[in-house]
Order: sequence, then structure tokens, then C-alpha cells
Amino acid sequence: MVSQTVSRTAKVPSGDANLDGDLTLPAGALGVILFAHGSGSSRLSPRNRAVAAGLHRAGFGTLLLDLLTEEEERVDAATARHRFDIALLTRRLTDAVDWLERRPDTAELSVGLFGASTGAGAALAAAAERANRVSAVVSRGGRPDLAGDVLPLVTAPVLLVVGGSDAAVLDLNREAAEELSAPHRIHVVPGATHLFPEPGALAQVTEAAAGWFRDHVPEKLP
Repeated sequence: MVSQTVSRTAKVPSGDANLDGDLTLPAGALGVILFAHGSGSSRLSPRNRAVAAGLHRAGFGTLLLDLLTEEEERVDAATARHRFDIALLTRRLTDAVDWLERRPDTAELSVGLFGASTGAGAALAAAAERANRVSAVVSRGGRPDLAGDVLPLVTAPVLLVVGGSDAAVLDLNREAAEELSAPHRIHVVPGATHLFPEPGALAQVTEAAAGWFRDHVPEKLP
């Protein structure tokens, strides 16, 4: 389906920070999916990169972004100071959405958000703040509850993918889903734990995410 894919590193400005990112655009991309990684992870997360590769095969572009600077990562590793700062992470994501809108190669593409772990809370909050730009959200083993009072304000369709053996997070996702007014669905991967290390589990995440984005991310902006 994809004849040529262009990948490049990027610096995404957000306040006083310049965030490191990897932007990949297949030829004729159907849209671009912005990734929000979870605590203790980065744009180099092998799990998110595996999902991104599957989205490329499905025809989507991706932007994998470090939501924290190197110094912030060092502080967070020692203190966990930033990983639950949803306001900061949301601001970084909305700035990245705006950056995509300014770029000639992505300005006309619809945007989806893929949030993992704590990044899912920020992804949902960013979707609420950029409702005119974000078309769909997928959460992988996420903490949508961290979006708090913003959940009812999300208008983009939301897919919550959770491992069947990740009992505590599954309960949190079910509770958060009750707060969503947007179209949403919980997709349970049987037998999978939080990081989906079981054989075939991450492939199921990728397939579910690609299907959700195909169904809900329009090829052209309205």
C-alpha cells in the first residue's frame, strides 16, 4: 500500500523547551498519529515503536515525541516529579498538535492521539483542548482516569485497550469510560498484562489501534 516512507528527527517547541521527536510519513499518509508515552518511557519505547510500525503499514504517519527534556527525565527518574504532571504533559501535546498544523507536510492531515500508561490521561486532555484538530484517541494500558474532570469534554472517539490480566488498570478504564460522553469502546486483550509482553498481545493492540484510526480519522480535514 505504501510506496515510500520519509522519516526525520524533529525539534518540537513547547514553551522554553525543545522536545525531541521522530516524524515518519508514508507516501499519501491517511493521517498522523501523535504518541504520548508513559512514565519512565520515551519516544524510543520498543512497544510504541512496534505499534507505530504497524500504523505505518496501515498508511498512517506518526510522531513519537519525548514529552520531557533530558534534564526533566533525570529529575523524574529520581523523584517521579513530572510523570503525573498531566497539565505539563497536556500542554506539551497540544503544542505538538499545533506544530503539526504549521508544517506544510502535515497541515492538511487529520491527527489521532495514541497514549500509553500515564500518557493516556494527557492525550485525552489534549484531545479536549484541540477538539477541532484531534479526530480520535487510542489508549494502551492507559490511565484515562488521570484526565479527571476533562473526560466528559472529550469529543473524539476513544478506544481503551487494556490487558485482561491487568485487573487494576482495567477497573480504572471502566470507571473512566463511564465519564466519557464521546463514542468509546473498551477492547480487552485476553490474558495480557500491563506492558502486553505476551506472545501476540502487542500485535492485537496494533490491529485494534489501526482499525480505530481507520474508522475515525478522516483522510482530509473538514
